[in-house]
Amino acid sequence: MADTPANPGANPQAAQLPQMRVIAQYVRDLSFENPGAPETFRATEPPKIDVQIEVKTRPTDNDTHEVAIRFRVTANRGETSVFLVELDYAGLFELRNFDDRTRDPVLLVECPRLLFPFARRVLADTTRDGGFPPLMLDPVDFSGLYRQQMAQRAAEQGDAGNPPVGNA
Repeated sequence: MADTPANPGANPQAAQLPQMRVIAQYVRDLSFENPGAPETFRATEPPKIDVQIEVKTRPTDNDTHEVAIRFRVTANRGETSVFLVELDYAGLFELRNFDDRTRDPVLLVECPRLLFPFARRVLADTTRDGGFPPLMLDPVDFSGLYRQQMAQRAAEQGDAGNPPVGNA
């Protein structure tokens, strides 16, 4: 109740502060494949697990953005696929009074940080329900992923601005 003043015009400075609100969070897409069942359950060695994570954002209107964390988890024993899980877990966020410089870090770091524990639970439940031990992902450094993405963008823009030198 105390989050919103009764008269928003009473404190104009507070109305200009950056505000973030989670409108919804949801499973956008979920796929689990267990191609080798039931033979995969007879093996005694644990599979090699590879986890790939990608964060995507898209505006839905001026103040609202969808943020999605895409997980692709593969488990293999040698050349044999044990399981494959693909999850797109998303949230709808309202961001008010953020400038362009601060909006991207909020969307690509803070929003995924809020979504991650819920997505982690979905992945753990899915692998457990598939007959395997629950997959308990370690916390993700979304700040590090953001820095990598910014470095990659800068490199791509640098390549576009500097044509290759060589013989024509």
